[in-house]
Amino acid sequence: MAQKLFIGGLAFSTSDSRLREVFAQAGVVESAAVVMDRETGRSRGFGFVEMATAQEADAAVKKFNGQELDGRTLKVEIAKPSGLGGGARSGGGARNSGFGRSRW
Repeated sequence: MAQKLFIGGLAFSTSDSRLREVFAQAGVVESAAVVMDRETGRSRGFGFVEMATAQEADAAVKKFNGQELDGRTLKVEIAKPSGLGGGARSGGGARNSGFGRSRW
């Protein structure tokens, strides 16, 4: 089963094809995508690579995490499932929930 990796610390010049080419050294790459800013069309400095198997994904993490690519140090880790990201955009938390405010 395919395993998605988060790739942080990408140079703004790194392309989808370059990402695919590099990660192919660790196994079969199902997909590779650099995340682009919608407004500017420039790279946001991170992307995702989907490896064919969990074993290949683990090999890619070991091989590339902390390594340099295009002049930048990569952060490579298993991607978290959608919806489990940071809480900043979730709208939850004590600030927005109404708890802790005086009723009067």
